[in-house]
Amino acid sequence: MHLKSEVFKAVDAIPQTYWDSVNCCTNIYYSPEFLSAFELANRDIEFNYIFILRGEKAVAFANTQIVTIGIETITKNIRMSDKIRRMVNNMFCRNHIRVLFCGNVFLSGEYGTFLKDGENKIETFNAIAEAVDGLSKNTRKLSAIFIKDFENESLYITDHLKSHDYAAMQVEPNMIITLKPEWQSFEDYKNVLKSKYRVKANKADSKSESLKTKFFTEKDVEKYKGELQALYQNTIDNADFNAQILNLDTYIHLKKTFKEKFIVKSYFLNDKLVGFLSAMKNETHLDAHFIGIDYANNKEFAIYPRILNDYVRLGIETKSSQINLGRTASEIKSTLGAKPKALICYCKHKRYIPNQILKPFIKNVQIKSFKQHSVFK
Repeated sequence: MHLKSEVFKAVDAIPQTYWDSVNCCTNIYYSPEFLSAFELANRDIEFNYIFILRGEKAVAFANTQIVTIGIETITKNIRMSDKIRRMVNNMFCRNHIRVLFCGNVFLSGEYGTFLKDGENKIETFNAIAEAVDGLSKNTRKLSAIFIKDFENESLYITDHLKSHDYAAMQVEPNMIITLKPEWQSFEDYKNVLKSKYRVKANKADSKSESLKTKFFTEKDVEKYKGELQALYQNTIDNADFNAQILNLDTYIHLKKTFKEKFIVKSYFLNDKLVGFLSAMKNETHLDAHFIGIDYANNKEFAIYPRILNDYVRLGIETKSSQINLGRTASEIKSTLGAKPKALICYCKHKRYIPNQILKPFIKNVQIKSFKQHSVFK
């Protein structure tokens, strides 16, 4: 039976039967409640939700956003000569470009496309690619399409995007800590670290001892929203690459819906909010989301190293099997025992000729290398 696609502009417009048929909602990141929180809070983004149907039954789902980003944001942290950088910047001719992302622009990992079990995965994924192309044709002033974050196990499916004229590109890996069931406490975890890394973990805790911590309720997130947003903006300004800035009203919606599963932990110094972490408990995994840091106090009070320690604590307390610390700052994350999980993205320019010029450049993009530490005894 022939596959067809249907595109929705709002989560509320999607029939419940589609969610039931695809059967993706056990993973929080594909649930309408999760997607709705982002849609409600981030009004400057155009969201589209694609369902692939076989007859009347939904067999695949894809989540897309259209965002505006500065071209320099993309090119400044990629290894290339100044001449090529200028050429790429000029190719997009405007300072800002509109990009269609397939995948969740606010999450690092494989959370953008879902293929129903028992279906021909290559056929349904190709149908998603065609639907994304159709969406791009109907989007004005669009420069590029970016289909994001696939693990190596999925490449036999996703590499079919090359026949749709996409180029594959390696991006920074997710940094994953695998937790052992016998680690019942942070002390248990520290006991299996080599002494150098145990000293490092202890130092972060002792330097940050004067910080008061609090788990935020929905009301707390609402009360401190302005300060949380400012701290988050600090980390964005320090990051190598960020496609879009999250409106932290999103966290109010997530806290309201997911209660204890969505964690916001705050750090106060003399009653002033100087940092926060956020995380989602998704089935057996704990995923680090965004953080915020007051960099003026970071060095003296080890705010960031303490946040990393606390992610490990939270993973153990929530009895998670793994912690996804996300990408960026890969080396420091590896000092806690995190290992890289490679991620591949695919992109193309909307117009044919610029895309042919761009493809060899994309294929040659190299991610920054880092020293992987071996921390366990």
